Amino acid sequence: MTDSPEQEYDPGDVAIIGMSLRAPGARTKEQFWDVLVNGRETVSFLAKDDIHVDETLIHSPFYVRACGVLDTYDKFDPSVFGISDRMAAAMTPENRLYLESAWESLEDGGYDPDRLKAEIGMYGANNPQTAALYSSPPDRVSVGPEAIEASLAWSPDTMTSNALYYMGLTGEAVTVAAVCAGFHYAVHLACQSLLLGQSDMAIAGGSMVRMPHPRGHLWEENRILSKDGHCRPFDANGTGTALSSGVVTVLLKPLGRAVADRDHVYAVVRGSAVNNNGVSAMAYGLAQPERLSACIAAAMEVGGVTPDTVSMYEANGLGLPMTDELEVHAATMAFGKQTATTSIGGVKGNVGHGGVVSGGFGAIKAALALYHKTLPATINLTEVNQDLDFPSTPFVPQIEGAAWEPEAGIRRAGITSIGGGGYNAHLLLEEAPAPAERAPEDTGRPRLATLSAMDDEALARQRTRLREWLEADPGLRLDDVCFTLNLGRKVMGRRWAAVVRSREELVAALSDDARGPVASTAAAPRTDAGAFGRTDGGIVPAGQDAPALADLAAAWVTGQQVDFDALHRDGSGRRVPLPTYPFQPRRFWRTDW
Repeated sequence: MTDSPEQEYDPGDVAIIGMSLRAPGARTKEQFWDVLVNGRETVSFLAKDDIHVDETLIHSPFYVRACGVLDTYDKFDPSVFGISDRMAAAMTPENRLYLESAWESLEDGGYDPDRLKAEIGMYGANNPQTAALYSSPPDRVSVGPEAIEASLAWSPDTMTSNALYYMGLTGEAVTVAAVCAGFHYAVHLACQSLLLGQSDMAIAGGSMVRMPHPRGHLWEENRILSKDGHCRPFDANGTGTALSSGVVTVLLKPLGRAVADRDHVYAVVRGSAVNNNGVSAMAYGLAQPERLSACIAAAMEVGGVTPDTVSMYEANGLGLPMTDELEVHAATMAFGKQTATTSIGGVKGNVGHGGVVSGGFGAIKAALALYHKTLPATINLTEVNQDLDFPSTPFVPQIEGAAWEPEAGIRRAGITSIGGGGYNAHLLLEEAPAPAERAPEDTGRPRLATLSAMDDEALARQRTRLREWLEADPGLRLDDVCFTLNLGRKVMGRRWAAVVRSREELVAALSDDARGPVASTAAAPRTDAGAFGRTDGGIVPAGQDAPALADLAAAWVTGQQVDFDALHRDGSGRRVPLPTYPFQPRRFWRTDW
Protein backbone atom coordinates (compact mmCIF):
# COMPACT_ATOMS: atom_id res chain seq x y z
CA MET A 1 0.00 0.00 0.00
CA THR A 2 1.07 3.59 -0.53
CA ASP A 3 2.52 5.79 2.16
CA SER A 4 0.65 9.00 1.27
CA PRO A 5 -3.11 8.73 0.89
CA GLU A 6 -5.07 11.34 -1.05
CA GLN A 7 -6.14 14.32 1.05
CA GLU A 8 -9.20 15.47 -0.95
CA TYR A 9 -11.58 12.93 0.59
CA ASP A 10 -13.37 13.24 3.91
CA PRO A 11 -11.16 11.51 6.49
CA GLY A 12 -14.26 9.84 7.95
CA ASP A 13 -15.20 8.06 4.71
CA VAL A 14 -14.54 4.32 4.47
CA ALA A 15 -14.53 2.50 1.13
CA ILE A 16 -16.05 -0.92 0.52
CA ILE A 17 -13.42 -2.43 -1.80
CA GLY A 18 -14.37 -6.11 -1.64
CA MET A 19 -17.51 -8.12 -0.95
CA SER A 20 -18.54 -11.75 -0.56
CA LEU A 21 -21.99 -13.22 -0.07
CA ARG A 22 -23.76 -16.55 0.10
CA ALA A 23 -27.51 -16.42 0.55
CA PRO A 24 -30.44 -18.70 -0.14
CA GLY A 25 -30.50 -19.12 -3.92
CA ALA A 26 -27.25 -17.18 -4.47
CA ARG A 27 -23.67 -18.40 -4.03
CA THR A 28 -22.14 -15.08 -5.11
CA LYS A 29 -22.94 -11.40 -4.90
CA GLU A 30 -23.55 -11.43 -8.67
CA GLN A 31 -26.17 -14.15 -8.33
CA PHE A 32 -27.68 -12.24 -5.39
CA TRP A 33 -28.05 -9.13 -7.53
CA ASP A 34 -29.72 -11.22 -10.22
CA VAL A 35 -32.21 -12.46 -7.60
CA LEU A 36 -32.97 -8.86 -6.61
CA VAL A 37 -33.33 -7.24 -10.02
CA ASN A 38 -35.48 -10.11 -11.28
CA GLY A 39 -37.70 -10.03 -8.20
CA ARG A 40 -37.27 -13.66 -7.18
CA GLU A 41 -38.09 -15.22 -3.83
CA THR A 42 -35.52 -17.81 -2.78
CA VAL A 43 -37.14 -19.04 0.42
CA SER A 44 -37.73 -22.81 0.02
CA PHE A 45 -40.91 -24.69 0.85
CA LEU A 46 -39.87 -28.10 2.10
CA ALA A 47 -41.23 -31.62 1.99
CA LYS A 48 -41.63 -33.29 5.37
CA ASP A 49 -38.79 -35.70 4.62
CA ASP A 50 -36.42 -32.74 4.16
CA ILE A 51 -36.93 -31.42 7.69
CA HIS A 52 -34.75 -32.75 10.49
CA VAL A 53 -36.79 -31.95 13.57
CA ASP A 54 -39.08 -33.72 16.01
CA GLU A 55 -42.06 -35.47 14.39
CA THR A 56 -44.45 -33.67 16.72
CA LEU A 57 -43.40 -30.30 15.31
CA ILE A 58 -43.78 -31.37 11.70
CA HIS A 59 -47.37 -32.50 12.22
CA SER A 60 -48.45 -29.42 14.16
CA PRO A 61 -51.09 -27.39 12.27
CA PHE A 62 -49.03 -24.28 13.05
CA TYR A 63 -45.77 -25.65 11.65
CA VAL A 64 -44.66 -23.76 8.52
CA ARG A 65 -42.32 -25.76 6.25
CA ALA A 66 -40.44 -22.75 4.88
CA CYS A 67 -36.87 -21.50 5.29
CA GLY A 68 -34.04 -19.94 3.39
CA VAL A 69 -31.79 -22.93 2.66
CA LEU A 70 -28.05 -22.48 2.27
CA ASP A 71 -26.92 -25.35 0.07
CA THR A 72 -23.24 -25.13 1.13
CA TYR A 73 -23.89 -24.98 4.87
CA ASP A 74 -22.18 -28.35 5.55
CA LYS A 75 -19.33 -28.10 3.01
CA PHE A 76 -15.81 -26.68 3.17
CA ASP A 77 -12.48 -26.69 1.30
CA PRO A 78 -9.85 -27.03 4.05
CA SER A 79 -6.90 -27.61 1.69
CA VAL A 80 -6.68 -23.93 0.70
CA PHE A 81 -6.08 -22.98 4.33
CA GLY A 82 -3.85 -25.90 5.31
CA ILE A 83 -6.52 -27.27 7.66
CA SER A 84 -6.70 -31.00 8.35
CA ASP A 85 -9.90 -32.94 7.75
CA ARG A 86 -10.12 -33.65 11.48
CA MET A 87 -9.98 -29.95 12.30
CA ALA A 88 -12.38 -29.10 9.48
CA ALA A 89 -14.96 -31.42 11.00
CA ALA A 90 -14.47 -29.84 14.43
CA MET A 91 -15.07 -26.31 13.09
CA THR A 92 -18.67 -25.17 13.20
CA PRO A 93 -20.42 -24.39 9.92
CA GLU A 94 -20.37 -20.69 10.73
CA ASN A 95 -16.61 -20.71 11.38
CA ARG A 96 -15.99 -22.42 8.03
CA LEU A 97 -18.31 -20.19 6.01
CA TYR A 98 -16.88 -17.02 7.53
CA LEU A 99 -13.33 -18.12 6.72
CA GLU A 100 -14.09 -18.80 3.05
CA SER A 101 -16.09 -15.58 2.76
CA ALA A 102 -13.31 -13.49 4.31
CA TRP A 103 -10.90 -15.01 1.78
CA GLU A 104 -13.27 -14.14 -1.07
CA SER A 105 -13.67 -10.53 0.11
CA LEU A 106 -9.91 -10.09 0.22
CA GLU A 107 -9.53 -11.56 -3.28
CA ASP A 108 -12.47 -9.55 -4.59
CA GLY A 109 -10.62 -6.47 -3.38
CA GLY A 110 -7.51 -7.60 -5.26
CA TYR A 111 -5.26 -8.54 -2.35
CA ASP A 112 -3.11 -11.59 -1.70
CA PRO A 113 -2.82 -12.36 2.03
CA ASP A 114 0.79 -13.54 1.58
CA ARG A 115 1.90 -10.17 0.21
CA LEU A 116 0.04 -7.94 2.66
CA LYS A 117 2.27 -5.98 5.01
CA ALA A 118 -0.55 -4.48 6.99
CA GLU A 119 -2.71 -4.83 10.07
CA ILE A 120 -6.03 -6.38 9.05
CA GLY A 121 -8.91 -5.98 11.47
CA MET A 122 -11.28 -8.97 11.50
CA TYR A 123 -14.81 -8.39 12.79
CA GLY A 124 -17.65 -10.86 12.59
CA ALA A 125 -20.95 -11.85 14.15
CA ASN A 126 -22.32 -15.36 14.51
CA ASN A 127 -25.02 -17.24 16.38
CA PRO A 128 -23.67 -18.79 19.62
CA GLN A 129 -26.51 -21.28 19.64
CA THR A 130 -25.25 -22.92 16.45
CA ALA A 131 -22.11 -24.21 18.11
CA ALA A 132 -24.10 -25.87 20.90
CA LEU A 133 -26.47 -27.47 18.41
CA TYR A 134 -23.62 -28.62 16.15
CA SER A 135 -21.77 -30.75 18.71
CA SER A 136 -20.42 -29.38 21.97
CA PRO A 137 -16.84 -30.49 22.69
CA PRO A 138 -15.77 -32.12 25.95
CA ASP A 139 -15.01 -29.94 28.93
CA ARG A 140 -11.52 -28.68 28.14
CA VAL A 141 -10.62 -28.29 31.79
CA SER A 142 -10.48 -32.06 32.21
CA VAL A 143 -9.08 -33.16 28.84
CA GLY A 144 -5.80 -32.95 26.95
CA PRO A 145 -4.38 -30.51 24.36
CA GLU A 146 -6.16 -32.12 21.40
CA ALA A 147 -9.61 -31.37 22.79
CA ILE A 148 -8.52 -27.85 23.68
CA GLU A 149 -7.38 -27.29 20.08
CA ALA A 150 -10.66 -28.70 18.77
CA SER A 151 -12.67 -26.49 21.07
CA LEU A 152 -10.89 -23.41 19.66
CA ALA A 153 -12.01 -24.50 16.19
CA TRP A 154 -15.53 -24.96 17.50
CA SER A 155 -15.93 -21.87 19.70
CA PRO A 156 -18.09 -18.98 18.45
CA ASP A 157 -15.65 -16.55 20.11
CA THR A 158 -12.69 -17.61 17.95
CA MET A 159 -14.37 -17.25 14.53
CA THR A 160 -12.50 -14.06 13.67
CA SER A 161 -9.16 -15.08 15.21
CA ASN A 162 -9.36 -18.36 13.28
CA ALA A 163 -9.82 -16.35 10.08
CA LEU A 164 -6.72 -14.26 10.81
CA TYR A 165 -4.70 -17.35 11.67
CA TYR A 166 -5.67 -19.53 8.73
CA MET A 167 -5.33 -16.68 6.22
CA GLY A 168 -1.87 -15.81 7.54
CA LEU A 169 -2.81 -12.30 8.65
CA THR A 170 -2.24 -10.17 11.73
CA GLY A 171 -4.49 -7.54 13.27
CA GLU A 172 -7.44 -7.16 15.59
CA ALA A 173 -9.95 -9.98 15.93
CA VAL A 174 -13.36 -9.24 17.42
CA THR A 175 -16.30 -11.62 17.37
CA VAL A 176 -19.48 -9.62 17.92
CA ALA A 177 -22.59 -10.70 19.84
CA ALA A 178 -25.44 -8.33 18.94
CA VAL A 179 -28.08 -10.82 17.78
CA CYS A 180 -29.77 -9.80 14.51
CA ALA A 181 -27.91 -6.48 14.37
CA GLY A 182 -24.57 -8.32 14.41
CA PHE A 183 -23.45 -7.51 10.86
CA HIS A 184 -24.03 -3.78 11.34
CA TYR A 185 -22.21 -3.81 14.67
CA ALA A 186 -19.24 -5.57 13.04
CA VAL A 187 -19.03 -2.92 10.30
CA HIS A 188 -19.45 -0.12 12.83
CA LEU A 189 -16.56 -1.39 14.97
CA ALA A 190 -14.40 -2.05 11.91
CA CYS A 191 -14.87 1.52 10.67
CA GLN A 192 -13.94 2.88 14.09
CA SER A 193 -10.74 0.83 14.07
CA LEU A 194 -9.82 2.10 10.59
CA LEU A 195 -10.52 5.72 11.42
CA LEU A 196 -8.51 5.51 14.64
CA GLY A 197 -5.57 4.08 12.69
CA GLN A 198 -5.61 0.78 14.58
CA SER A 199 -6.08 -1.20 11.34
CA ASP A 200 -4.97 -0.60 7.74
CA MET A 201 -7.83 -2.63 6.28
CA ALA A 202 -10.68 -4.52 7.86
CA ILE A 203 -12.94 -7.43 7.04
CA ALA A 204 -16.37 -7.22 8.66
CA GLY A 205 -19.36 -9.50 8.35
CA GLY A 206 -21.60 -12.14 9.76
CA SER A 207 -22.21 -15.87 9.42
CA MET A 208 -25.45 -17.66 10.25
CA VAL A 209 -26.45 -21.33 9.90
CA ARG A 210 -29.73 -22.31 11.51
CA MET A 211 -29.58 -25.73 13.10
CA PRO A 212 -30.90 -28.26 12.35
CA HIS A 213 -30.73 -27.29 8.68
CA PRO A 214 -33.09 -27.11 6.90
CA ARG A 215 -36.10 -26.64 9.11
CA GLY A 216 -39.31 -24.60 9.27
CA HIS A 217 -40.87 -22.73 12.18
CA LEU A 218 -43.91 -22.65 14.42
CA TRP A 219 -46.28 -19.78 13.71
CA GLU A 220 -47.71 -17.74 16.58
CA GLU A 221 -50.09 -14.80 16.33
CA ASN A 222 -48.31 -11.40 16.35
CA ARG A 223 -44.84 -12.94 16.41
CA ILE A 224 -42.23 -12.21 13.75
CA LEU A 225 -42.46 -15.56 11.89
CA SER A 226 -44.78 -15.75 8.91
CA LYS A 227 -48.01 -17.75 8.87
CA ASP A 228 -47.44 -18.99 5.30
CA GLY A 229 -43.65 -18.71 4.94
CA HIS A 230 -43.73 -15.59 2.75
CA CYS A 231 -42.37 -12.27 3.99
CA ARG A 232 -44.37 -9.25 2.79
CA PRO A 233 -42.63 -6.03 3.85
CA PHE A 234 -45.06 -3.09 4.28
CA ASP A 235 -47.99 -5.21 3.07
CA ALA A 236 -51.39 -5.11 4.77
CA ASN A 237 -51.48 -8.91 4.71
CA GLY A 238 -48.01 -9.46 6.13
CA THR A 239 -47.68 -11.96 8.95
CA GLY A 240 -43.91 -11.89 9.50
CA THR A 241 -40.88 -13.49 7.89
CA ALA A 242 -39.20 -16.84 7.31
CA LEU A 243 -35.84 -17.82 8.80
CA SER A 244 -32.78 -18.20 6.61
CA SER A 245 -29.02 -18.70 6.69
CA GLY A 246 -26.10 -17.08 4.95
CA VAL A 247 -22.75 -15.35 5.18
CA VAL A 248 -21.68 -11.84 4.17
CA THR A 249 -18.32 -10.10 4.49
CA VAL A 250 -17.00 -6.77 3.23
CA LEU A 251 -13.42 -5.52 2.85
CA LEU A 252 -13.01 -1.96 4.13
CA LYS A 253 -10.33 0.71 3.85
CA PRO A 254 -10.24 4.49 4.40
CA LEU A 255 -11.43 6.04 1.15
CA GLY A 256 -8.44 8.30 0.57
CA ARG A 257 -6.08 5.36 1.00
CA ALA A 258 -8.20 3.19 -1.29
CA VAL A 259 -8.05 5.75 -4.10
CA ALA A 260 -4.30 6.17 -3.68
CA ASP A 261 -3.83 2.39 -3.75
CA ARG A 262 -5.76 2.05 -7.04
CA ASP A 263 -8.50 -0.02 -5.39
CA HIS A 264 -11.91 -0.70 -6.88
CA VAL A 265 -14.63 0.96 -4.77
CA TYR A 266 -18.18 -0.43 -4.69
CA ALA A 267 -19.58 2.14 -2.27
CA VAL A 268 -18.56 4.37 0.63
CA VAL A 269 -19.58 4.09 4.27
CA ARG A 270 -20.34 7.71 5.14
CA GLY A 271 -21.59 7.04 8.65
CA SER A 272 -22.70 4.39 11.11
CA ALA A 273 -24.37 4.40 14.50
CA VAL A 274 -25.54 1.90 17.09
CA ASN A 275 -27.55 2.10 20.30
CA ASN A 276 -29.85 0.05 22.50
CA ASN A 277 -33.38 0.62 23.72
CA GLY A 278 -32.53 -0.31 27.29
CA VAL A 279 -35.35 0.25 29.76
CA SER A 280 -37.15 2.66 27.39
CA ALA A 281 -38.52 -0.16 25.25
CA MET A 282 -42.31 -0.54 25.21
CA ALA A 283 -41.69 -4.29 25.14
CA TYR A 284 -38.32 -5.99 25.47
CA GLY A 285 -37.18 -7.02 21.98
CA LEU A 286 -39.45 -4.68 20.00
CA ALA A 287 -38.22 -1.59 18.20
CA GLN A 288 -38.56 1.57 20.28
CA PRO A 289 -39.28 4.42 17.84
CA GLU A 290 -37.47 7.21 19.71
CA ARG A 291 -34.32 5.16 20.21
CA LEU A 292 -34.27 3.79 16.66
CA SER A 293 -34.89 7.27 15.31
CA ALA A 294 -31.95 8.59 17.33
CA CYS A 295 -29.73 5.84 15.88
CA ILE A 296 -30.70 6.65 12.27
CA ALA A 297 -30.24 10.37 12.84
CA ALA A 298 -26.84 9.80 14.49
CA ALA A 299 -25.53 7.90 11.45
CA MET A 300 -26.53 10.82 9.19
CA GLU A 301 -24.95 13.31 11.58
CA VAL A 302 -21.72 11.33 11.66
CA GLY A 303 -21.70 11.30 7.85
CA GLY A 304 -22.43 15.03 7.68
CA VAL A 305 -25.39 14.53 5.34
CA THR A 306 -28.94 15.83 5.41
CA PRO A 307 -31.91 13.46 5.19
CA ASP A 308 -33.15 14.95 1.89
CA THR A 309 -30.02 13.56 0.17
CA VAL A 310 -30.70 9.96 1.26
CA SER A 311 -32.87 8.56 -1.53
CA MET A 312 -32.88 4.87 -0.58
CA TYR A 313 -33.91 3.42 2.77
CA GLU A 314 -33.40 -0.34 3.17
CA ALA A 315 -35.59 -1.24 6.10
CA ASN A 316 -35.27 -4.01 8.64
CA GLY A 317 -38.71 -4.87 7.21
CA LEU A 318 -39.92 -7.98 9.04
CA GLY A 319 -43.23 -7.92 7.15
CA LEU A 320 -45.31 -7.83 10.32
CA PRO A 321 -47.61 -4.77 10.35
CA MET A 322 -46.86 -3.89 13.97
CA THR A 323 -43.06 -3.94 13.58
CA ASP A 324 -43.18 -2.28 10.15
CA GLU A 325 -45.26 0.55 11.61
CA LEU A 326 -42.80 1.08 14.45
CA GLU A 327 -39.87 1.21 12.04
CA VAL A 328 -41.51 3.55 9.52
CA HIS A 329 -42.53 5.85 12.38
CA ALA A 330 -38.96 5.87 13.71
CA ALA A 331 -37.42 6.52 10.29
CA THR A 332 -39.90 9.32 9.61
CA MET A 333 -38.89 11.04 12.85
CA ALA A 334 -35.23 10.77 11.86
CA PHE A 335 -35.77 12.05 8.31
CA GLY A 336 -38.22 14.77 9.30
CA LYS A 337 -40.49 16.70 6.98
CA GLN A 338 -39.00 17.07 3.52
CA THR A 339 -40.07 17.39 -0.08
CA ALA A 340 -37.64 14.81 -1.48
CA THR A 341 -38.89 11.24 -1.82
CA THR A 342 -36.93 8.28 -0.52
CA SER A 343 -37.37 4.78 -1.89
CA ILE A 344 -38.12 2.27 0.88
CA GLY A 345 -37.60 -1.45 0.45
CA GLY A 346 -36.94 -4.70 2.28
CA VAL A 347 -34.81 -7.64 1.18
CA LYS A 348 -36.41 -10.15 3.53
CA GLY A 349 -39.14 -10.68 0.95
CA ASN A 350 -36.46 -12.24 -1.26
CA VAL A 351 -34.28 -14.25 1.10
CA GLY A 352 -35.98 -14.29 4.49
CA HIS A 353 -34.50 -13.30 7.83
CA GLY A 354 -30.85 -14.30 8.16
CA GLY A 355 -30.40 -13.45 11.84
CA VAL A 356 -26.96 -11.95 12.47
CA VAL A 357 -26.36 -11.71 8.72
CA SER A 358 -29.74 -10.17 7.82
CA GLY A 359 -28.31 -6.64 7.93
CA GLY A 360 -25.57 -7.85 5.60
CA PHE A 361 -28.14 -8.89 3.00
CA GLY A 362 -29.58 -5.37 3.17
CA ALA A 363 -26.15 -3.71 3.04
CA ILE A 364 -25.03 -5.70 -0.01
CA LYS A 365 -28.34 -4.91 -1.70
CA ALA A 366 -27.76 -1.19 -1.06
CA ALA A 367 -24.10 -1.28 -2.10
CA LEU A 368 -24.95 -3.04 -5.36
CA ALA A 369 -27.87 -0.67 -5.96
CA LEU A 370 -25.43 2.23 -5.65
CA TYR A 371 -22.92 0.45 -7.87
CA HIS A 372 -25.46 -0.36 -10.61
CA LYS A 373 -27.51 2.86 -10.13
CA THR A 374 -30.65 0.74 -9.89
CA LEU A 375 -33.39 0.40 -7.26
CA PRO A 376 -34.62 -3.22 -7.04
CA ALA A 377 -38.29 -3.88 -6.35
CA THR A 378 -39.57 -4.98 -2.96
CA ILE A 379 -41.32 -8.25 -3.77
CA ASN A 380 -44.47 -9.73 -2.18
CA LEU A 381 -45.78 -6.20 -1.74
CA THR A 382 -49.22 -6.21 -3.38
CA GLU A 383 -51.39 -4.24 -0.95
CA VAL A 384 -49.57 -1.45 0.85
CA ASN A 385 -50.50 -1.26 4.53
CA GLN A 386 -52.52 1.97 4.77
CA ASP A 387 -51.74 2.26 8.48
CA LEU A 388 -48.15 3.09 7.50
CA ASP A 389 -49.50 6.33 6.00
CA PHE A 390 -46.66 6.61 3.47
CA PRO A 391 -48.07 9.80 1.87
CA SER A 392 -47.29 11.69 5.09
CA THR A 393 -43.75 10.31 5.27
CA PRO A 394 -40.65 10.92 3.11
CA PHE A 395 -40.88 7.32 1.88
CA VAL A 396 -42.27 5.71 -1.25
CA PRO A 397 -42.44 1.88 -1.39
CA GLN A 398 -40.28 0.52 -4.21
CA ILE A 399 -42.92 -1.71 -5.78
CA GLU A 400 -41.15 -2.01 -9.14
CA GLY A 401 -37.50 -1.89 -10.10
CA ALA A 402 -36.28 1.42 -11.53
CA ALA A 403 -33.22 3.38 -12.56
CA TRP A 404 -31.91 5.36 -9.60
CA GLU A 405 -32.09 9.07 -10.45
CA PRO A 406 -31.79 11.01 -7.18
CA GLU A 407 -33.22 14.51 -6.83
CA ALA A 408 -30.22 15.56 -4.73
CA GLY A 409 -27.74 14.70 -7.47
CA ILE A 410 -25.93 12.07 -5.40
CA ARG A 411 -26.97 8.54 -4.47
CA ARG A 412 -27.08 7.66 -0.79
CA ALA A 413 -28.69 4.76 1.06
CA GLY A 414 -29.52 4.12 4.70
CA ILE A 415 -29.74 0.54 5.96
CA THR A 416 -31.36 -0.28 9.29
CA SER A 417 -30.87 -3.44 11.32
CA ILE A 418 -32.76 -4.24 14.52
CA GLY A 419 -31.90 -7.02 16.95
CA GLY A 420 -33.92 -8.60 19.71
CA GLY A 421 -32.85 -7.30 23.10
CA GLY A 422 -33.11 -3.69 21.97
CA TYR A 423 -30.21 -3.51 19.51
CA ASN A 424 -30.47 -0.77 16.87
CA ALA A 425 -27.95 -0.11 14.11
CA HIS A 426 -27.84 2.01 10.98
CA LEU A 427 -25.36 2.30 8.11
CA LEU A 428 -25.24 5.20 5.68
CA LEU A 429 -23.74 4.35 2.28
CA GLU A 430 -22.87 6.65 -0.61
CA GLU A 431 -22.00 5.93 -4.22
CA ALA A 432 -18.29 5.64 -4.99
CA PRO A 433 -16.51 8.76 -6.25
CA ALA A 434 -15.99 8.93 -9.99
CA PRO A 435 -12.59 7.46 -10.86
CA ALA A 436 -9.91 9.87 -11.97
CA GLU A 437 -9.35 10.34 -15.67
CA ARG A 438 -6.67 8.07 -17.05
CA ALA A 439 -4.83 7.69 -20.31
CA PRO A 440 -6.20 5.18 -22.81
CA GLU A 441 -4.79 1.71 -22.48
CA ASP A 442 -1.55 1.04 -24.36
CA THR A 443 -3.07 -1.43 -26.80
CA GLY A 444 -0.73 -3.87 -28.45
CA ARG A 445 1.71 -3.89 -25.53
CA PRO A 446 2.48 -7.47 -24.37
CA ARG A 447 1.32 -8.27 -20.85
CA LEU A 448 1.66 -11.22 -18.53
CA ALA A 449 -1.48 -12.82 -17.03
CA THR A 450 -1.15 -15.47 -14.31
CA LEU A 451 -3.37 -17.97 -12.50
CA SER A 452 -2.61 -20.59 -9.86
CA ALA A 453 -4.51 -23.17 -7.83
CA MET A 454 -4.09 -26.11 -5.48
CA ASP A 455 -4.53 -28.70 -8.27
CA ASP A 456 -5.14 -29.00 -12.00
CA GLU A 457 -8.91 -29.34 -11.64
CA ALA A 458 -9.21 -26.06 -9.72
CA LEU A 459 -6.86 -24.40 -12.20
CA ALA A 460 -9.05 -25.49 -15.10
CA ARG A 461 -12.10 -24.09 -13.32
CA GLN A 462 -10.29 -20.79 -12.81
CA ARG A 463 -9.52 -20.53 -16.52
CA THR A 464 -13.16 -21.21 -17.42
CA ARG A 465 -14.54 -18.72 -14.90
CA LEU A 466 -12.12 -15.97 -15.94
CA ARG A 467 -12.86 -16.52 -19.63
CA GLU A 468 -16.63 -16.29 -19.02
CA TRP A 469 -16.12 -13.18 -16.86
CA LEU A 470 -14.13 -11.42 -19.60
CA GLU A 471 -16.68 -12.36 -22.24
CA ALA A 472 -19.49 -10.96 -20.09
CA ASP A 473 -17.73 -7.62 -19.44
CA PRO A 474 -16.16 -6.24 -22.63
CA GLY A 475 -15.33 -2.99 -20.85
CA LEU A 476 -12.52 -4.50 -18.73
CA ARG A 477 -9.06 -3.25 -19.58
CA LEU A 478 -6.28 -5.79 -20.04
CA ASP A 479 -3.83 -3.82 -17.88
CA ASP A 480 -6.34 -3.86 -15.00
CA VAL A 481 -6.99 -7.58 -15.37
CA CYS A 482 -3.29 -8.46 -15.38
CA PHE A 483 -2.53 -6.10 -12.48
CA THR A 484 -5.28 -7.73 -10.38
CA LEU A 485 -4.32 -11.30 -11.27
CA ASN A 486 -0.59 -10.82 -10.73
CA LEU A 487 -0.75 -8.90 -7.45
CA GLY A 488 -4.12 -9.86 -5.98
CA ARG A 489 -4.06 -13.66 -5.88
CA LYS A 490 -2.22 -16.08 -3.62
CA VAL A 491 0.45 -18.04 -5.50
CA MET A 492 -0.21 -21.79 -5.35
CA GLY A 493 1.46 -24.93 -6.64
CA ARG A 494 -0.27 -25.47 -10.00
CA ARG A 495 0.29 -22.47 -12.26
CA TRP A 496 -0.70 -21.08 -15.65
CA ALA A 497 0.53 -17.98 -17.46
CA ALA A 498 0.03 -16.32 -20.82
CA VAL A 499 1.67 -13.41 -22.62
CA VAL A 500 -1.03 -11.54 -24.51
CA ARG A 501 -1.56 -8.20 -26.24
CA SER A 502 -5.34 -7.87 -25.96
CA ARG A 503 -8.39 -9.09 -24.06
CA GLU A 504 -9.28 -11.17 -27.10
CA GLU A 505 -5.92 -12.92 -26.97
CA LEU A 506 -6.38 -13.60 -23.26
CA VAL A 507 -9.87 -15.05 -23.83
CA ALA A 508 -8.43 -17.30 -26.54
CA ALA A 509 -5.53 -18.36 -24.31
CA LEU A 510 -7.95 -19.30 -21.53
CA SER A 511 -9.96 -21.59 -23.80
CA ASP A 512 -9.38 -25.33 -23.70
CA ASP A 513 -7.98 -25.43 -27.23
CA ALA A 514 -5.59 -22.57 -26.61
CA ARG A 515 -2.56 -22.19 -28.82
CA GLY A 516 0.20 -19.64 -28.67
CA PRO A 517 2.32 -18.09 -25.89
CA VAL A 518 0.87 -20.10 -23.00
CA ALA A 519 2.84 -21.83 -20.25
CA SER A 520 1.60 -24.23 -17.57
CA THR A 521 3.24 -26.07 -14.71
CA ALA A 522 2.76 -29.37 -16.48
CA ALA A 523 4.43 -28.36 -19.75
CA ALA A 524 6.64 -25.32 -19.41
CA PRO A 525 10.07 -24.89 -21.02
CA ARG A 526 12.98 -24.86 -18.61
CA THR A 527 14.67 -21.52 -18.09
CA ASP A 528 18.00 -20.37 -16.75
CA ALA A 529 17.34 -18.60 -13.44
CA GLY A 530 20.62 -16.72 -13.84
CA ALA A 531 19.35 -14.99 -16.97
CA PHE A 532 16.98 -12.80 -14.97
CA GLY A 533 17.52 -9.70 -12.93
CA ARG A 534 16.65 -10.09 -9.27
CA THR A 535 15.24 -7.90 -6.49
CA ASP A 536 14.28 -8.67 -2.90
CA GLY A 537 10.85 -9.58 -4.26
CA GLY A 538 12.08 -12.13 -6.79
CA ILE A 539 13.17 -12.29 -10.42
CA VAL A 540 12.32 -9.60 -12.99
CA PRO A 541 12.24 -9.82 -16.80
CA ALA A 542 15.19 -8.76 -18.92
CA GLY A 543 12.82 -6.47 -20.85
CA GLN A 544 9.15 -5.71 -21.49
CA ASP A 545 8.87 -7.33 -24.92
CA ALA A 546 6.98 -10.58 -25.53
CA PRO A 547 10.03 -12.92 -25.51
CA ALA A 548 11.24 -11.53 -22.16
CA LEU A 549 7.77 -11.91 -20.61
CA ALA A 550 7.44 -15.42 -22.06
CA ASP A 551 10.71 -16.39 -20.35
CA LEU A 552 9.42 -14.89 -17.10
CA ALA A 553 6.14 -16.82 -17.47
CA ALA A 554 8.02 -20.10 -17.95
CA ALA A 555 10.18 -19.42 -14.89
CA TRP A 556 7.16 -18.55 -12.73
CA VAL A 557 5.07 -21.58 -13.60
CA THR A 558 8.00 -23.87 -12.76
CA GLY A 559 8.37 -22.43 -9.27
CA GLN A 560 10.43 -19.24 -9.45
CA GLN A 561 9.38 -16.25 -7.33
CA VAL A 562 8.60 -13.19 -9.46
CA ASP A 563 8.63 -9.58 -8.32
CA PHE A 564 5.24 -8.61 -9.74
CA ASP A 565 5.39 -5.21 -8.03
CA ALA A 566 8.33 -4.32 -10.26
CA LEU A 567 6.44 -5.57 -13.30
CA HIS A 568 3.57 -3.13 -12.62
CA ARG A 569 5.53 -0.15 -11.40
CA ASP A 570 4.35 2.02 -14.30
CA GLY A 571 1.07 2.58 -12.44
CA SER A 572 -1.20 1.88 -15.39
CA GLY A 573 -3.27 -0.88 -13.78
CA ARG A 574 -6.05 -0.73 -11.22
CA ARG A 575 -7.65 -3.46 -9.14
CA VAL A 576 -10.91 -4.73 -10.60
CA PRO A 577 -13.37 -7.42 -9.48
CA LEU A 578 -12.54 -10.80 -11.01
CA PRO A 579 -13.63 -14.36 -10.15
CA THR A 580 -12.36 -15.49 -6.77
CA TYR A 581 -10.81 -18.86 -5.96
CA PRO A 582 -12.97 -21.87 -7.01
CA PHE A 583 -13.24 -23.66 -3.69
CA GLN A 584 -13.84 -27.39 -4.04
CA PRO A 585 -15.94 -28.04 -0.93
CA ARG A 586 -16.46 -31.43 0.63
CA ARG A 587 -18.95 -32.35 3.33
CA PHE A 588 -17.69 -32.17 6.91
CA TRP A 589 -20.00 -32.94 9.79
CA ARG A 590 -19.37 -33.97 13.36
CA THR A 591 -21.90 -36.08 15.22
CA ASP A 592 -19.77 -36.92 18.27
CA TRP A 593 -16.31 -36.41 19.77
